[in-house]
Amino acid sequence: MEFSEGQVRFAVPPQWEARKDDLLFEGQLDGDELRGETTDEKGRRLTWLGRPAPALKRERPPRWGEPMELWNRQDLAGWKPRSRKARNGWVARGGVLVNAAPGVDLVSERKFTDFKLHAEFRYPKGSNSGIYLRGRYEVQIEDNYGDEPDSHKIGGIYGFLTPSVNAAKKAGEWQTLDITLVGRVLTIVFNGERIIDRQTIPGITGGALDSDEGSPGPILLQGDHGPIDFRRLTLTPGE
Repeated sequence: MEFSEGQVRFAVPPQWEARKDDLLFEGQLDGDELRGETTDEKGRRLTWLGRPAPALKRERPPRWGEPMELWNRQDLAGWKPRSRKARNGWVARGGVLVNAAPGVDLVSERKFTDFKLHAEFRYPKGSNSGIYLRGRYEVQIEDNYGDEPDSHKIGGIYGFLTPSVNAAKKAGEWQTLDITLVGRVLTIVFNGERIIDRQTIPGITGGALDSDEGSPGPILLQGDHGPIDFRRLTLTPGE
């Protein structure tokens, strides 16, 4: 990265982009914002804007409202696919929300700020999924039974927060996540084990819906990687 007299210039290697050259970003500091340009894989000019991430500090603990079931155990009411272009393999089957043919993420129509989320799920051997909090912070779900804890493995906030222990069960067994998110402060209890205790999420993770961290956001179930079943998604909103 180069920064001089309010101008910034940096390059990022391609990940999912259909290109072989690095992504080059150039920008100018304007107050507390960075404004600049880059190009896509076809050479088309794109503009970008960067703002400081909000602190999301709370002046008082939340007052918890009444728990609500995000999934009615019958159909996909209250949920929508992230993209209309990708195959939607999510179906309701025998009281279970099933990602039968992985292809697209599933997004709740309701949005939330602070909340407690109880999720019950299972996955087959070798599968990979996740739950995005406010659509921005991924709690990784993956078949990592017996592995050492890692921020990129089950129970971690992808790339940021590493669980204290790996409490995963074997593939095919039902498992539980109890997640409390207040501002940026996160606590996760996984299969009865407290694996993340009041740690601060520093920013959005890859695959986030957006970077507008100061706004409410949905619950997103990752469906573009591997199959997964959910039998309960209960959310208690903060007030």
